[in-house]
Amino acid sequence: MTILVTGGAGYIGSHMVHELVEAGEAVVVLDNLSTGFRFLIPGKVPFVAGSTGDRALVAKTLREHNITAIIHFAASIVVPESVADPLGYYGNNTMNTCSLLDVAIESGVKQFIFSSTAAVYGNPEESPVREDAATLPISPYGTSKLMSEIMLHDAGKAHGLRFVILRYFNVAGADPKLRTGQSTPAATHLIKVACEAALGKRPKIDVFGTDYPTPDGTCIRDYIHVSDLARAHSAALGHLRRGGASATFNCGYGRGASVFEVIDAVRRASGVDFPVEIAGRRAGDPASLVANVDRIRSVLDWRPLYQDLDNIVGHALAWERRLPGKRTPVPA
Repeated sequence: MTILVTGGAGYIGSHMVHELVEAGEAVVVLDNLSTGFRFLIPGKVPFVAGSTGDRALVAKTLREHNITAIIHFAASIVVPESVADPLGYYGNNTMNTCSLLDVAIESGVKQFIFSSTAAVYGNPEESPVREDAATLPISPYGTSKLMSEIMLHDAGKAHGLRFVILRYFNVAGADPKLRTGQSTPAATHLIKVACEAALGKRPKIDVFGTDYPTPDGTCIRDYIHVSDLARAHSAALGHLRRGGASATFNCGYGRGASVFEVIDAVRRASGVDFPVEIAGRRAGDPASLVANVDRIRSVLDWRPLYQDLDNIVGHALAWERRLPGKRTPVPA
């Protein structure tokens, strides 16, 4: 049984690859390296360069490696960018997922784990938000992911494909063993940006909006450690292997932190009082997104290990300090 990890050279995907390798699983990575890096994945893991939208390449990969399950991370993920380039996001996130699903079903793959997002909820009326809340995305990114979720449900009914949809809240941190972490230049993730500012890689950090209806006026997000998120995927895979039904789960901790609280945490960890500049709101940003996590904790065998903001920030900062010059494959 071999698992295909699409986007496996990216931030979250590479953590998943390390998680699977540690568990003794056979893994193959498919990545076009548009935002991923070969040095983030173990050198012994087979790597296929290309797009999930390349039907012939995907079919060849599934056949040659006897793929039985797919964990699908490959996607474009920047909300403001999706507002500026909606068709690009529908092409890469929705149409490529459609192509991947079609080839997977033709090839007999029966288990599929999909990387989705809390952005499908838009501005939820209740917080923490439950999985059965209305899905009313306010960005093309969120819509592109929701459309893929709908396709999965329909494909499951028509073809017997069993799947788990994991709706991520805000993913942050880095592998505690410092084998991988967020490495994309000009990344937009708040904790990554703040760590770069603390280490002098950026001149400042921008805070986009201080007039939201929150206690300190800045956006509130539920930050989940990337290693805990990878373990949630392993738990989802175990659920499907045991014959579990298709399901959707929020991935977060059930509590939020504001932008200013994150900045304070990075300042504490780094000991640096880096510059902060107030800017206007960004299109597509909801005021608050916090997960209700009752379902994932009750259904999946998943218990988070790093659910503390200072822990998340500490690992992210340690990776950021190590990152410069690191461009060789990670040892197996």
